[in-house]
Amino acid sequence: MNLQQMVLEIIEEQGNAKDKLIEILLEIQSRTEGNYVPKETLKIISESLDIPLSRVYGVATFYSMLSIKERGKYVIQVCNSAPCYISGSFDIVKVFEEVLGIKMGEVTQDGMFSLEYTSCIGACNLAPAVKINDKVYGNLDKSKIIQILDSLRKEGK
Repeated sequence: MNLQQMVLEIIEEQGNAKDKLIEILLEIQSRTEGNYVPKETLKIISESLDIPLSRVYGVATFYSMLSIKERGKYVIQVCNSAPCYISGSFDIVKVFEEVLGIKMGEVTQDGMFSLEYTSCIGACNLAPAVKINDKVYGNLDKSKIIQILDSLRKEGK
């Protein structure tokens, strides 16, 4: 099945109402290798839902749960809100970059991990905190980060 067929199938499943845009984008992302919404799908969605392409693009790039760039199987989102920053999020970014061998915004060569910033994840009491896919990890230091990554590597194989 090609990309266009997949998108049209998802739109048919979700319904072609304008208020289904986020659900459609999330489903496309979940079915796409690389855990992202390919840019070429945005035009298909725009035409199918009769929504301006600029609006579809705006939604796809606004929400941190969506991405138009390839991501890893495990998306590590580092909270960059003030409480996390003050509590050392800058330092944990350095640890993630060192341990994973990537910089912020990149994906590991094996496609397992990507590293990105996000706004507040509502875990200020656990600062510095990160969200990996749907799970929040807090009170992080280098040893906890290594332990989490090792566990995810074993789980992901």
